[in-house]
Amino acid sequence: MRVGVGSGNPVKRAATERAFEAADRSASVEAVAVESGVSEQPIGDDETIRGAKTRARRALEGYDVGIGIEGGVADGPDGRYLIMWAAATDGRELGLGSGPQLRLPAGIADRVDAGEELGPVMDEVVGLSSVARKQGAAGVLTGGIIDRESALCHAVAGALGPFLTEYYASDAAPK
Repeated sequence: MRVGVGSGNPVKRAATERAFEAADRSASVEAVAVESGVSEQPIGDDETIRGAKTRARRALEGYDVGIGIEGGVADGPDGRYLIMWAAATDGRELGLGSGPQLRLPAGIADRVDAGEELGPVMDEVVGLSSVARKQGAAGVLTGGIIDRESALCHAVAGALGPFLTEYYASDAAPK
């Protein structure tokens, strides 16, 4: 099976490979640079999901399955949260899954609310470059308990559900 991941980010590609390996599915996963169709810093679940869906559909061309992964920020209990959504499509079926939601520290949330993108803010806060291509905000905010790859792997796994089990074959729950 050939899988196109709608991003040039190696962490998103690795997360997708990891999800397919965990599902015992053989897949050749390739990064495909596509536009998300949403802002650089998606705000809210709706925009973030729209970006993941757009990336999946655009990555599908020439592949058996297209995967789109989008990170964003959204309001949640007691502040702003880092969110992540994944979409998977074969052109007929579309699956969605989300990763963990992590509350942003107030100072970081304030900067994002002022219009800055989370990735560069995290780079500055931790004094490293390309945090989004390494442990990500998820790794920084959890002290390394989870990293961006594992968080995104869970989102991709959720999106793959309709392709891995029969439970999505109809809207009715199995008896």
